[in-house]
Amino acid sequence: MKRLKYFLIATFFIASLSSCKKFLNVDPPSDLSGNNFWQTLKDVENFTNGNYELFRQATTRTNMQAPAGNAEYPYLPFAGELRGGMVKENTELGWGRGYIADLANNNIRRFVDFNYAGNNWRNIFNHVRFTQWDRYYRVIAAANIAVDRIGGVPDPDMTSELKANYIGEAVFIRNLAYFFMVRQFGDVAYYTEPYFAKPLKRMPMVDVLKNCIADMKAYYKGMAWTYDDPFYVGIRGMRGAGIALMMEMNLWLAGFDLPNSQQYYNEVIALANEAITENNGAYELLPIERYIEIFKGRSKENLFGIPQNRNYGERFGWSDFFDQVKYDPLNPNTASIPYMSYTADFMRALYPEGEADQRLQLWFNPATAYSANRTFQMKKFLVTSDPNSIDFNDRNDATQCIYRYPDIFLMQAEAYAALGNDASAKQAANIIRDRAKASPLTQTGEELKEQIFLERAREFIGEGHYWFDCVRSRRIIDLTYRYCYHTTVENFRAGAWTWPIHRDALINNPEMTLNNYWEQ
Repeated sequence: MKRLKYFLIATFFIASLSSCKKFLNVDPPSDLSGNNFWQTLKDVENFTNGNYELFRQATTRTNMQAPAGNAEYPYLPFAGELRGGMVKENTELGWGRGYIADLANNNIRRFVDFNYAGNNWRNIFNHVRFTQWDRYYRVIAAANIAVDRIGGVPDPDMTSELKANYIGEAVFIRNLAYFFMVRQFGDVAYYTEPYFAKPLKRMPMVDVLKNCIADMKAYYKGMAWTYDDPFYVGIRGMRGAGIALMMEMNLWLAGFDLPNSQQYYNEVIALANEAITENNGAYELLPIERYIEIFKGRSKENLFGIPQNRNYGERFGWSDFFDQVKYDPLNPNTASIPYMSYTADFMRALYPEGEADQRLQLWFNPATAYSANRTFQMKKFLVTSDPNSIDFNDRNDATQCIYRYPDIFLMQAEAYAALGNDASAKQAANIIRDRAKASPLTQTGEELKEQIFLERAREFIGEGHYWFDCVRSRRIIDLTYRYCYHTTVENFRAGAWTWPIHRDALINNPEMTLNNYWEQ
């Protein structure tokens, strides 16, 4: 019933979009701004849950009412993982999954425009949605209204502590939406005013991220470390998620505002220390053997994610990574045929043969992990809603993780290594290595930096981080790094790492520009 309630709220959000002048191809939900709505704690709770549903639609399904096989939007699997260049299509299956090679080779214009192998894949996932940012601006517009209105709710049950928490959640979700847009498009239009409807220019991404961090700094300490109701743990904004977001935005700034990188790395370290030492037991690293609990979601390791729980009618369909590497232990001869695999060289770089690492043992079939063909089996996200079901596609029930507690340690390790503090970097990274029952890192200098980068790739494989890590660390212009798509410094600066922006963004906005790299 909870899931149905949130779905209806989100539907009401979308149905309430006004018809004011468009400038970002989105209209703010102004019908929910009147005094007849913002009266009670329940109003605020409903609005907040509705905005999480908008974020869910922005990153998974474009239309929650669409049939399961229609209008999918696999943003994190495609934009964050397959684009990294370390995957390959299992072409011997003859299923026309050419989008895998196009993403891996940065053929983004072809990916958006092409109808692969004559199959109408647009009925399965929506290519064009990767070029549109209106879904994120819906989240932002709603969050701006929430920040403006929550403080004035007269309900006596709305204590100052609750108001601070709800405002903190709204600020978190709007800045997460901005961060997702920056990672996808680079410069974006930025605003925080409610009911805003004026044309805006795109703001330089460095300035957007600085604004987002300042915004988070002003409100994140009002967010709860966790929730008494386990239903909300890891799927509603918590302070640890806010800290992880600020840490990652600082790492992006360190990669794009090089003269000031040291201050950003120091900020990452300080934020990590806060999350680790002040969470009062709210977060912990679960034993690696309990990985199914982690990817089921709502555990003490989950900081923020998008839930998939069939008991509440939630389903990602094609929008999750699992579908690309599906593995069915109940039908090993007929259904264990992944559309893609990681390259053998990449798998050996992550999990060297003969070296202990429980992630290899638990998340993959070790016998086929380096096969790079149809025998490749990845079990990491095989979270079953009904282990007795014979319908393989109806058994996957994994949450889409955005931030997990290991993020805190590995981003801190990266910052320490960048500042030359190898001892502290190894200490932080080896916490995650120890959990995986892997040997500790012993390298120094550039070799240590490389291993910490690969440690993030090991821990978060399939979770949609890899391409973005390659971009912000500039590995896509470093020819000595073998396991990603490479481009020239000139093309990198021109935006080869971004996505095209749909031309609808120009409607009624003379201030708007597109990503010229993709307009050539």
